[in-house]
Amino acid sequence: MSEARQILVTSALPYANGSIHLGHMLEYIQTDMWVRFQKLRGNQCIYVCADDAHGSAIMLRAEKEGITPEQLIANVQAEHSGDFADFLVDFDNFHSTHSEENRELAELIYTRLRDAGHIATRSVTQYFDPEKGMFLADRFIKGTCPKCAAEDQYGDNCEKCGATYEPTELKDPRSAISGATPVLKDSKHFFFKLPDFEAMLKQWTRGGALQESVANKIAEWLDGGLQEWDISRDAPYFGFEIPDEPGKYFYVWLDAPIGYMASFENLCKRRPELDFDTFWSKDSTAELYHFIGKDIINFHTLFWPAMLEGAGFRKPTAVNVHGYLTVNGQKMSKSRGTFVKARTYLDHLNPEYLRYYYASKLGRGVDDLDLNLEDFVQKVNSDLVGKVVNIASRCAGFIHKGNAGVMVDANPEPELWTAFQEAAPSIAEAYEARDFARAMREIMHLADRANAWIADKAPWALNKVEGKQAEVQEICAFGVNLFRQLVIFLKPVLPNLAAAAEQFLNVEPLRWNDHATLLANHQLNAFTPLMTRIEPAKIEAMIEASKEDLASSEAAAAPAGNGELVKAPLAAEINFDAFAAVDLRIALIEKAEFVEGADKLLRLTLDLGDAKRNVFSGIKSAYPDPSKLEGRLTLYVANLAPRKMKFGMSEGMVLAAGPGGSEIYLLSPDSGAKPGQRVM
Repeated sequence: MSEARQILVTSALPYANGSIHLGHMLEYIQTDMWVRFQKLRGNQCIYVCADDAHGSAIMLRAEKEGITPEQLIANVQAEHSGDFADFLVDFDNFHSTHSEENRELAELIYTRLRDAGHIATRSVTQYFDPEKGMFLADRFIKGTCPKCAAEDQYGDNCEKCGATYEPTELKDPRSAISGATPVLKDSKHFFFKLPDFEAMLKQWTRGGALQESVANKIAEWLDGGLQEWDISRDAPYFGFEIPDEPGKYFYVWLDAPIGYMASFENLCKRRPELDFDTFWSKDSTAELYHFIGKDIINFHTLFWPAMLEGAGFRKPTAVNVHGYLTVNGQKMSKSRGTFVKARTYLDHLNPEYLRYYYASKLGRGVDDLDLNLEDFVQKVNSDLVGKVVNIASRCAGFIHKGNAGVMVDANPEPELWTAFQEAAPSIAEAYEARDFARAMREIMHLADRANAWIADKAPWALNKVEGKQAEVQEICAFGVNLFRQLVIFLKPVLPNLAAAAEQFLNVEPLRWNDHATLLANHQLNAFTPLMTRIEPAKIEAMIEASKEDLASSEAAAAPAGNGELVKAPLAAEINFDAFAAVDLRIALIEKAEFVEGADKLLRLTLDLGDAKRNVFSGIKSAYPDPSKLEGRLTLYVANLAPRKMKFGMSEGMVLAAGPGGSEIYLLSPDSGAKPGQRVM
């Protein structure tokens, strides 16, 4: 047997500013399956990750919520960790970039680059928000497109005409944070001299570390000439201060990939058998793999290997890039309910359904993967329940009833057994190459052959024939052994199913090499259903819950703007006809009550004088005793199209304002107004 490999694996760091959704889960499930395969083969494979916890966005969100950035990232890390664990993503360590390990490593790498002459400084002119006292990143500047005059566009590109430009070209610029008019201001910035590493990068990117299509894309940038990379930001900024440079901070993308090293170093402190230098030193013989999405390849295939080279560390063995997730052939949509959070999925469906579906679609390339929900139901029900689990459920009963649960020593179909054995190296090769789709096809082909053989032997019919019971036991024992083979091959994808199968089989945790043996004269435990079919109603409930998530968050957050209502920038102008089309009326809140199962919604029964309306409103956090709203007048949008939600039909919208949380205020008319009156 060959010597076990030493492998360190990472996934891209999720940003600590929001929830994990099914698009994110594609990467973590893909990585986890590959890591589980390596461990199943007996290799030392360490999987580390962390929350990406720095940057202006986190600082501003924490400020808006009235908490410290540290508290925000702690809250988000707890949420992320729970979602990953429940999706069976088994990190060896899940850390944070806001850690002492990351601070020390970032400073070490920076000072090595600086001392080697790879850091430059020069003055940069940027927009500055005079009210917030901070420089503005492009995404925090809005204004009118200089090309097509579209309003409310970001500082670097126009979503309407597609033009790109410098923020200083934007007409009527304003801060998206405070609404103030920004001013131009100079500041000293620090730059990583990426062109110093052009020759190395040309060689490394063509040396087998990247998929061919990714290497071709990188070649375009290399051929176009590399530019120095701005690695600094000015205070106020949530991150690490640059050594010997007060008020200057590392740009989040400098210390984010260093978070891979920091997470591993943190793990080494708790597992003394692991050695940091064994995996990260310049002469390391261990393997290092990054799994990332195609949107961040420049950071991982240009900046990151150049930083490592310049600081005296090893470069990645490979960077494995995947595409985006679409749902039902389209970009994930909040309005359609296809922008599904990880927790919303978990509230309705078994995580292994999605793990298998992703595996069945994931190839080696960077093509986008489509989660077709109809195909999802059909494939899981057909492959996992109808083929794999079906083998065990067909055979177990006969063994328990006919031989007290003991599998006899039998190999009644050597040709089929040989086919399973011969398929193992090809399946392993597919896993190793991250061609999970090919692995699943080959496994399901074996499952089809096993089911066809059992159907041909028909033990249920044979058992009724006198003198054939011994043959029935041989057939069923062999069938359970074939099931065991399939479980071994599927274990990286379906760890929970494998654990349940191991309990039924009465065996120690299965290893890859166990596929070469047959269970004989072996006692089984009682068989219980290992997996149930997906009910389409569960899919519908998940989609509706995702719509409810959007509706409740919109209802709670939309009136609040950014928490600074007075300073918030005005929306684009509309003409009077558009405004006049809104049918705004006085409504009497006849009844207000909690909605069972909803975190943010209240159900309001409104009296419009000559009609009644049912409205769901995301104001629960501000009105913990909804009965106090009863008898109160409020403003109601009467001609908003009804919206079907998880909890019923919402017929319009009541108006509210405020920064959110407990500070949401229903708008009310002056005294003397009557239900049903139109507001002019």
